[in-house]
Amino acid sequence: MNNIVTGEAEGRTVLAFDGDCGFCQAAVRQIQLRAQPRTAAVAWQALPPELTQPHLDRLNREVLLFDGGRVCVGGVAALAGFLGSSPTRTYRGVGRFLRMPLIRPAANLIYRWVARNRQRMPGGTATCAVPRPHN
Repeated sequence: MNNIVTGEAEGRTVLAFDGDCGFCQAAVRQIQLRAQPRTAAVAWQALPPELTQPHLDRLNREVLLFDGGRVCVGGVAALAGFLGSSPTRTYRGVGRFLRMPLIRPAANLIYRWVARNRQRMPGGTATCAVPRPHN
């Protein structure tokens, strides 16, 4: 399984996911087992605070793809990048498909719906619930 040690996040491409969410853990694990992406996946809680602190609001709502310690993209675009790093043509194709201009809006809607309801998904628990934004 792809993973990185906390101190190695700087300078690498890393998919940061919610390690407290059972659904997120299961989803990332399935992608790793099937697609074997070259991009590392790590729970954002295990990353250095200086990397995650500025992005906590987003990290609670979506996966983020960090490259060299900077956020590149989030949500479905991050997932597409993760899948796109697979050595398998099929999964790279899925990554490209998710980025297509006609597909991207629908994929974003589906991703946001799943993210808001992840506590109801297989493996999800109350801990998975996305915190409501403060107004």
